[in-house]
Amino acid sequence: MILEKKARYSDFKRVMDAAAANSRTPKELYEHLHRLIVLYRGGMRDVCARLEFMDDQFRTEYDHNPIHHMECRMKTVESILEKAHRRGYPLTADGIRDNVRDIAGVRVICNYIDDVYHLAEIIMKQDNFTVERVSDYIREPKENGYRSLHLVIRLPVQTSLTTEEVPVEIQLRTVAMDAWASLEHELMYKSNRSNVEIDRMKLKICADELASIDRYMQDIYKEMA
Repeated sequence: MILEKKARYSDFKRVMDAAAANSRTPKELYEHLHRLIVLYRGGMRDVCARLEFMDDQFRTEYDHNPIHHMECRMKTVESILEKAHRRGYPLTADGIRDNVRDIAGVRVICNYIDDVYHLAEIIMKQDNFTVERVSDYIREPKENGYRSLHLVIRLPVQTSLTTEEVPVEIQLRTVAMDAWASLEHELMYKSNRSNVEIDRMKLKICADELASIDRYMQDIYKEMA
């Protein structure tokens, strides 16, 4: 516990040092965002625990684990400010809280497409989850071939003084979709070639082929079940 407290103090000090170095951003805003991250981290942990319980129930009832693995992430103060600036959101505590809804995120990697939709259905029926937004990039992929099902939900988090509702973004995708998204991000981030459009076209072809494999593997699973 002492080590954890030191780590948290160190993180808070880093935030304050960054605030002092950045004269354009008020120190009060940095402090608010740091406290917001702590609050949202509590919501993210609650979501992860609930999803793990769902996976255990699936194993007991159906002898099948729909979740291959999960990844949790929190935006840093710097990335929150960068997104707010890029999107033209007000650089105020309320402006960021109202508009940046993916500060806390959980990525759920499923085995099959049916698992994605089954889990999403259960998540949206949870009593203390309020669904803010559903973005289905599996049925309607992005132009570059990206596929995933995004949910933004709100849930209550009990603090030492009160209860607050916080948003958490949940991204559900298959193993194949996740592999493509990870490699596409790395390749395009590192790409300094002049013919970027050709690279995008090749990656789009890979995404479409992986989508076909996803459907084929699901059919095989159903035949063998």
